[in-house]
Amino acid sequence: MQSLDDSALLRQYAESQSNEAFSALVRRYVNLVYSVALRQAGNPHQAEEIAQAVFIILARKASQLRHEKAISSWLFQITRLTARNFLRSEARRQRREQEAYMESTSKEPAADAWPQLAHLLDPAVESLGEQDRRAVMLRFYEGRNLREVGVALGTSEAAAEKRVHRALEKIRKMFSQRGVSISVAAIAGVAAANSVQAAPAGLAASISATALTQAAAGGISTLTLIKGALKIMVWTKAKITVAATVSVLLVAGTTTVTVIEIAHSDERIWRTPNLAGDVFQKAAPQVTILPTKYPRTGNAIGGTGNRWIGINRSLAQIVGYAYDWPYARIVFDAGNPKVGYDMIANLPQGSTTALQAELKRKLGLTTHPETRDMEALVLRVSRANAPGLKPPTDGRCSDPWGHFTCHNQTVATAHPSDFSLALELELIFGKPVIDQTGLTQRYDIDLQWTDDAGWLGRQADPDHPALKQAPLDQLGLELEPATLPVELLVVRQTKA
Repeated sequence: MQSLDDSALLRQYAESQSNEAFSALVRRYVNLVYSVALRQAGNPHQAEEIAQAVFIILARKASQLRHEKAISSWLFQITRLTARNFLRSEARRQRREQEAYMESTSKEPAADAWPQLAHLLDPAVESLGEQDRRAVMLRFYEGRNLREVGVALGTSEAAAEKRVHRALEKIRKMFSQRGVSISVAAIAGVAAANSVQAAPAGLAASISATALTQAAAGGISTLTLIKGALKIMVWTKAKITVAATVSVLLVAGTTTVTVIEIAHSDERIWRTPNLAGDVFQKAAPQVTILPTKYPRTGNAIGGTGNRWIGINRSLAQIVGYAYDWPYARIVFDAGNPKVGYDMIANLPQGSTTALQAELKRKLGLTTHPETRDMEALVLRVSRANAPGLKPPTDGRCSDPWGHFTCHNQTVATAHPSDFSLALELELIFGKPVIDQTGLTQRYDIDLQWTDDAGWLGRQADPDHPALKQAPLDQLGLELEPATLPVELLVVRQTKA
């Protein structure tokens, strides 16, 4: 079997530094690694550099790997980790994922939907448990048949088929949360057809030579990338160890997640009115919701993997973090509670799912999507070529209160919670903003307004004419009030 070959090759290289053994591993998995890197980076040259870094890491870590461990799963995770580190090193400031997700539809995605689904597949596979992820990797990323999957997993062909189906069902639910309606069978077809593509000719030989000699042929940026990825690997392992020592237990099933709350000995690290970006490196992995200690302030920061830390957050905001839903489209059946909470959800994986479970366990919150008629603001083009919409340059964004500027950004996205001008306007006005501009290009967007434009705290007065005039004058876009059907997330609270 191939898994035995992998184990033998890895042991041979680790024990005798066999160039032939390592080159065989590179040839076997270069397509897998390159494909995962390409989907995340979106650039073939960057994907090649990431792939080269991954195999250098493999060469360095070979002696420390358990030889019975599935190397495809290990390479998949390291590629994802290395690619994330690479993208963070770029000068692109992204508050939310920029990929446009497909709108919810009852139809199966067509073949040309793969470029959009590509951004969802790897994160969904990464969030699976180890056994489910390994089953999917074997079946689709390595192209094994179900009998071979069963042998690799130490089970029968029938059991392997059930394992793969259950994993695909979990992926289907994750897609559904992103607004993509697709069957398990369709996911299987898409994954089988597109999970792995051929790497450029000669890449395997180039990687083998560079990785084995540990040379800087890939440039200083490659060595920096490797160093950063190795640090993250060490830190990720440390975080998991810390999580175990403070008794974080995350039990994941197909439909429910149970979280046992950890001791709050490190509250002083994260529970502060002045949150800093390094809090994610300092705070132990946990999911916690507590009545706020700071009712006169408010702050929140987000990290990779949909991790959040917030001070004096409303329940609508916390529900928005947990379900990736814009706050203006969240309604409470019994009225929005006027209580603030301090919260943290910073698990290495599965923070949003765990936060959903904690909202249900601690506060009795359940949710369901529902379309209702409600007051909204319709965004339309009033005049083209306004000075505030310019051809795109780099990817920097900032939004100090009173001034929104974002480069290489869309006016709206298919999924309303993805960062865009429309989402920013929703946050300002506290009402759904329905995009009817027809503008699909990317722009450098610059919008400014004055502090006397009808502020109610840190939210704008939605009826203030001066504030609505700013997008019209600067961007050529008008906001018109209307009552429209809007898909909302309805929250029901069963206990106080």
